[in-house]
Amino acid sequence: MIKVAILDDYQNVFEQIVNIENYKDNFDFKIFNEPFQNHEEAAVALEEFNALFLMRERTPITKSLLSDLPNIKYIMTSGMRNNSIDLEETKKRNIIVCGTEINPNPAAEITWALILGLLKNVKQEVDNMFQGYWQTTIGLELKGKMLGLVGLGKIGIQVAKIAKAFGMEVCAWSENLNLTVANELGVIPMSKEDLIKTSDIISIHVVFGERYKNLFTSKEFSIMKKNAFLINTSRGLIINEKDLIKALDDEVIAGVGLDVYDVEPLPQDHKLRFFPQALLFPHIGYVTAENY
Repeated sequence: MIKVAILDDYQNVFEQIVNIENYKDNFDFKIFNEPFQNHEEAAVALEEFNALFLMRERTPITKSLLSDLPNIKYIMTSGMRNNSIDLEETKKRNIIVCGTEINPNPAAEITWALILGLLKNVKQEVDNMFQGYWQTTIGLELKGKMLGLVGLGKIGIQVAKIAKAFGMEVCAWSENLNLTVANELGVIPMSKEDLIKTSDIISIHVVFGERYKNLFTSKEFSIMKKNAFLINTSRGLIINEKDLIKALDDEVIAGVGLDVYDVEPLPQDHKLRFFPQALLFPHIGYVTAENY
């Protein structure tokens, strides 16, 4: 009997997707709904398992954890990228790692939900409607504004096409920007600094790696327009969270829309939760019925 651990099924949906009864003759499944508090707790809980199914990048599968899990032979993740897995270590240990296909469109869709939510003050207006108020804010239009895309890959391209449909100007930067694609889309190539200075809305769509860690710090916030918004649906560590909190505290930027964070789930007392100019989603861009 192969022992399989399903990790971080926060919403308890795994059994809605996979009928584990069909596999009970060969596999012994255990579903973990709550995140592990630390390495030690994870090591004890997973010690006897042969395989791990990862819902997403939540439990860090590190070198030290793998050293405490001698029975692990197989790891599967939803999606083809999972930065929480130490792939060098799994290769050394001959652990098979594989992933599923994913749809890129949910990330583009959630990006526009955040942009529209911020510019139309949706959070405040919905709350106010429930409290009996009427028209308490003044929204902004998209037409004619500049959208700066940090990354113009599969997701960035979709976001750019929608921006054009709204009548926006679009510029883009990344370390490997495809100028042919940018030209075909009518997207203006810019340096990182010029994009940050020029854009009314900046949206991040690069694939996370060390080169993009802390891509946005106090330096970048200081040159953004005071009325500009920053959107991140990629990875939390691309933005320096402490510097972002200070920028919001000091009203250096107009607001932020986030679907990703340094630590997930975001702690209940995290300061980001309490900024009126922050629109926060609980990493739902990837979480769709179709993707799962």
